[in-house]
Amino acid sequence: MNKKLMFTLATALIICLLATAGCTSTSSTVQPATCQVTPAVQPHPAVSLNATPVKYAEVNGVKLGYREFGAGEPLLMVEGFGANIDTWNQTFIGVLASKYHVYTYDHRGMKYSSDNNATPTISQYADDAAGLMTALGYDSMHVYGVSLGSSISQQLVIDHPERVRKLVLDSNVYSIRIPETQKLLGIIETVNANSTFPRGVRNEAQADLAWNGSWDSLSGIHKDVMLVSGTADELTPDAISVRMAGQINGSWLVRFRGLPHAGSDYAPVEYGENALAFLGTNESAPWSV
Repeated sequence: MNKKLMFTLATALIICLLATAGCTSTSSTVQPATCQVTPAVQPHPAVSLNATPVKYAEVNGVKLGYREFGAGEPLLMVEGFGANIDTWNQTFIGVLASKYHVYTYDHRGMKYSSDNNATPTISQYADDAAGLMTALGYDSMHVYGVSLGSSISQQLVIDHPERVRKLVLDSNVYSIRIPETQKLLGIIETVNANSTFPRGVRNEAQADLAWNGSWDSLSGIHKDVMLVSGTADELTPDAISVRMAGQINGSWLVRFRGLPHAGSDYAPVEYGENALAFLGTNESAPWSV
């Protein structure tokens, strides 16, 4: 079996594990902490992942594969565990690219990105995100991180606050070793122990297991931050995002009622327009947590 096919099958298995563990509904109503909002659905230009070329940037001793869409202020998308730039929802990316210059990229050792045979850490992934900004010609970007990408984005804003403009954290944990994340922890441990998974995926698992978490540093984040969660998320339950919002002064909290983990796959227009509303306003959170 060739390497590309093995990677595809392994990625599909991870997605199946995550989906079956976290998907209980496909409702797309947004439920903030104190009010209910249904975003108006607007037409957006379509994007095609397959038709968009993969480019490469030298960052911290590895070559990171990335794609770019749209125009405007830069928005860096930080992918989740086991994902790659081929697995983003095209509609979701298209909504974001209608207003922003969107960059998606693969973590070191994943799909289009190379590895240097060293076991990375969450801090290393965060350093790579910062280094990619430099390689692309930016001092800072807006950042949108999902699941493991949220953890990396939290570490990014902690380690390199000057690199982050506005920050969206989606499907969040501040540590994988808290009572609410037992199901997710089991999946990560299973992948880490299974040598049939690609090295890049197991490296992500090891980094997540070794991460000391962000809780003690959340109160020191002084950026515009929006936390997004689905109330039916069984992997990163939305109670975690509620708790985190209480630690990040002035943060937004948007809860999508009935949606599972990484809800942009299930309600891409609503998730995308929610991000546009946050990124496009200069005001503090319009509702309290």
